[in-house]
Amino acid sequence: MEDIEDVLGPAGFSGGGAPPGLRLPLSTVAVKPKRRPSRLVQTQPQPDARIPGTQTIYVKTFGCSHNQSDSEYMSGQLSAFGYAITEEPEGADLWLINTCTVKNPSQSAMSTLISKCKTANKPLVVAGCVPQGSRDLKELEGISIIGVQQIDRVVEVVEETLKGHEVRLLSRKTLPSLDLPKVRKNRFIEILPINVGCLGACTYCKTKHARGHLGSYSIDSLVDRVKIVVSEGVREIWLSSEDTGAYGRDIGTNLPNLLNAIVAELPADRSTMLRIGMTNPPFILEHLNEIASILRHPCVYTFLHVPVQSGSDAVLQAMNREYTVSEFRMVVDTLCELVPGMQIATDIICGFPGETDEDFVETVNLIKEYQLPQVHISQFYPRPGTPAARMKKVPSIEVKKRSRELTSVFEAFSPYEGLKGKVERIWITEIATDGVHLVGHTKGYIQVLVIAPDSMLGTSADAKITSVGRWSVFGEVIEGTIAVKEAALQQNSAEVQVENRPNRVEEAVCSTNTCDSDSCACSGVESVAQQCTPQRCEGPSDAPANYGDATRQETPQSTLVRRNVDGAGKTSESDAEKSRGDDHQVNVVTRRALNIDRILWGGLAVSFATTVAILVMLTYKIFYTSS
Repeated sequence: MEDIEDVLGPAGFSGGGAPPGLRLPLSTVAVKPKRRPSRLVQTQPQPDARIPGTQTIYVKTFGCSHNQSDSEYMSGQLSAFGYAITEEPEGADLWLINTCTVKNPSQSAMSTLISKCKTANKPLVVAGCVPQGSRDLKELEGISIIGVQQIDRVVEVVEETLKGHEVRLLSRKTLPSLDLPKVRKNRFIEILPINVGCLGACTYCKTKHARGHLGSYSIDSLVDRVKIVVSEGVREIWLSSEDTGAYGRDIGTNLPNLLNAIVAELPADRSTMLRIGMTNPPFILEHLNEIASILRHPCVYTFLHVPVQSGSDAVLQAMNREYTVSEFRMVVDTLCELVPGMQIATDIICGFPGETDEDFVETVNLIKEYQLPQVHISQFYPRPGTPAARMKKVPSIEVKKRSRELTSVFEAFSPYEGLKGKVERIWITEIATDGVHLVGHTKGYIQVLVIAPDSMLGTSADAKITSVGRWSVFGEVIEGTIAVKEAALQQNSAEVQVENRPNRVEEAVCSTNTCDSDSCACSGVESVAQQCTPQRCEGPSDAPANYGDATRQETPQSTLVRRNVDGAGKTSESDAEKSRGDDHQVNVVTRRALNIDRILWGGLAVSFATTVAILVMLTYKIFYTSS
């Protein structure tokens, strides 16, 4: 079937019609009605008899942070039009699946979800990299699909799909506007795509088929977006891209120019932090000193994801990665030397076609040398249509063996032992999957789990590291160090988190806010930091993303945290603290719990005294009667 733009011809967007992002009149949208068996008797009202914008949409996202941003933009447009967005598929009127094409598991999960949707007889729209890169996939037959550069027309696609029509929007056009309505999964985190596509041609990568060649947003448009999200109370900005380092090469600028412009707009009180996304070695080599300077800025996390993929030059050449292992070393060594506490993340693909035992040993030695505490290890997956899919494969048994061996090497490291007892500034933005801890990150994007009320979300504080494990780092917030940018924002946050439950003490509620495991290897999705070996990079190492599996060591009483400290917490400011302007200090104490304890002890004392008095009276009466 032809794309809608092709059907519209001169009257479409390219010929002076409605600008991208605006809802077209239904008469201008070309659709392909689905076939229905003539013998089927319809007992329910037809979808086209329902009022558009009144239905509930289930949105499911696979893959990288760029995909997550796309889903947030699509959810924002649907919500602005009146649709309700839900995470519960059963009660939804339509399913919207945003897909990832990097690995087989993520695409298999998509296929499984499509089957479930068809079984449930739900209208379905599939978006993302899979339909854009494989539009003729069998699983997509008879399903409405929308491409990665057409997300500003999601309302049209949903409307027509609810009417029973099949719609396809895949033609490439100009980049979607950054000012579209957006519903963030985490209100404190803005995922900001700075460009789409890349300049590489990796032989194993399917994402290039979907995202295409490099297309960068202008510096002005990105800076304007940063100003808006900072004013909305965002506390972390993630720069997302298929290759951050390649930014601007298509429009005559570069990444350092963009970063300097963005940093200039961040609040001086460090209430909003910037995280730079994934960059491949070739495009950062010429800017190492500038990048190091930016990473040292107080409002920028000293964290960078630099995938190496293999420790063998021969394998890197077969992958067409356009760099050598020595160039990767230069990036890591330079940044670790110039940036205190620098954290480096990396990826490894095990069993790439043609990888010999000697090649794999070189990879293992590289990991051992740098002792990275968190390495994203994956087995090679041949993606249809890529050059690597036609190469002679390493036997699957050998691929699994190498993956297990490298994993064992990685798990033998003890990266967090030096953290215990240290005090670090953390920025708190999430609720852990265990529902008890809040998640904070240090300047090096080290993940620290703390027990604190939800009112601390969106704040920063000093935390003392109390315990560490192989996979987790725990801390305690130091009272009197909690910096809050805007009191009004915190009050609003508390209302969102605990509506109609003022001044109550209750157990923390789980709020799942983690990304899918099959992260896009070509994007800046990874939210865990790496640490170089102590000889190369000073500073503590990072805690991994699977914090939800951590085992709590605290006492049962510590599981009770206040969900709203209004009226219980007291604000205290020293003369030095008052000089911070709007910042103020929140003294987090559970006086409510202490009052309850006093009442209980008082009640016990009264009961005991009453019992003694009754016994005395009975004894006196018995003695008086017998005499």
